[in-house]
Amino acid sequence: MLTRERVEALGLRAAMALPERVQRALGGRPVVRDGQTLAADVRLMLLLQRLARERGAETVPIPEGRAAIRRHTAATAGRQPIGSVRDLRVAGLPARLYTPTRDSGALLLFFHGGGYMYGDLESHDAPCRFLAERSGVRVLAMDYRLSPEAPFPAAYDDALAAHRWVVEHADELAVDRARIAAGGDSAGANLATVVAIEAARTGLPLAFQLLIYPVTDAVRDTDSARLFSEGFYLTKAFMDLAGRSYIAGHDERDPRISPLYAEIPGEMAPALVVTAGFDPLRDEGEAYARRLAEAGVPVEMHRFPDQIHGFFNVVGVGRTSRAANAAIAAKLGAALGGQ
Repeated sequence: MLTRERVEALGLRAAMALPERVQRALGGRPVVRDGQTLAADVRLMLLLQRLARERGAETVPIPEGRAAIRRHTAATAGRQPIGSVRDLRVAGLPARLYTPTRDSGALLLFFHGGGYMYGDLESHDAPCRFLAERSGVRVLAMDYRLSPEAPFPAAYDDALAAHRWVVEHADELAVDRARIAAGGDSAGANLATVVAIEAARTGLPLAFQLLIYPVTDAVRDTDSARLFSEGFYLTKAFMDLAGRSYIAGHDERDPRISPLYAEIPGEMAPALVVTAGFDPLRDEGEAYARRLAEAGVPVEMHRFPDQIHGFFNVVGVGRTSRAANAAIAAKLGAALGGQ
């Protein structure tokens, strides 16, 4: 028997597979803001979410919000091929290792997004499969502690412990210590930034950073935070709840929370900073890329101007988000010798 969620997911998949001209017609007037035009398939996806009266995770109690995030990501996941998948424990925490069909021996330590409150190994299973298989780089996804049950610095501590564990167990994992990277999306990208900073300070090996629309400034006094605060999936209410739950009274400018205020070591690993045009976090991510460049860190900044926050999870439906993720995977593979 088909559930409502299954019917909606099938409907979304069918709509996202329509020709672009049909999607443009169904989605209504083009959405143009800050000189950017929202992709037709993304515009249609947002419209269908509104028509389905899908509530934002931030509007319901935390346990229900976590279920909502898993439901949202499952609807756009599709079936992603991968060489093999293995669950394991990393620094005492649940983790999942994705090994691509063509394994290069490089590894990306990955931290999922979700405002430090939501997300887990399941919510990001599909994009991790996609990223690993397309890049030729193993992806080790971490299930770190979440707020409000475990506020700052729990996730920060877990991220650093995970990196130390990977370095110490590289032989056991059969990965090249010289080709270990850290990455993530949104709040997870924030954790990857602090891993990279601490690795440079302590001399632990880290070859690359993959930062997908990273949280870098909890103050969030930016044009993009104002322009895209409603209607583009990530909302001001979500970000405010994340701040209250994770930061929990700490200084918003603490560099362990907001790496834009950190002292950047010049020997940090090269970085790819990815942003989305219609994302409240766009400007702070790009400001961090400029900060890295000013400190002498090799950095590439790439904006996908027609995308929204969360496109990293859209790998099983539509065209434009999947294409963006394929481009990210290609850059990761090239950086770590996976392709």
